[in-house]
Amino acid sequence: MTEQEVRRYLRQMKEEDSERAFKGFYDLTYDRLFRIAYYYVRDEDAAQEIVLDVFMRLWQMRNRLPAVNSIEDYCFVLTKNASLNYLERENRQSPLPAEHLPEPTDTASSPEETLISEELFARYVKALDRLPQRCREVFIRIREERQSYAQVAEALGISVKTVDAQLQKATTRLRKMLLPDEGDE
Repeated sequence: MTEQEVRRYLRQMKEEDSERAFKGFYDLTYDRLFRIAYYYVRDEDAAQEIVLDVFMRLWQMRNRLPAVNSIEDYCFVLTKNASLNYLERENRQSPLPAEHLPEPTDTASSPEETLISEELFARYVKALDRLPQRCREVFIRIREERQSYAQVAEALGISVKTVDAQLQKATTRLRKMLLPDEGDE
């Protein structure tokens, strides 16, 4: 997703009340927002519902969106908060009996560790979005969906060697985007 494309869609949504521009914005950002929601709720149906709710909210606020400095970060925060609200509602509606509650652990994350983890995840999602489409698709199917090389090759109509090459390419590019250069230290 490029900032220019997003800004163009946001302008059209505001100035022309354009549903077509909103559809373009939706197509450009849905996968990323879905990955964010799924990261938190670990349920595909719930993640889809959350993202659709976020898009409804974005459409309702379309006149204010062009003024947002970083729409990427704004959408990330909206999706994260909607996911956390969903989890809170689910926990309130279905309290677990005491025997099913998880045991407290001494390895609870500090607020700083949680923030670092979320920032790293946001960087990962952005980096993943910048990969070429085929690389991204192969990477997600193998690393996130846990499909085999053969399954991915069959689904995409490519050879297993091509799957391997695309995965290596994706991994190398992600590493360069996420890890600081050795010389920068």
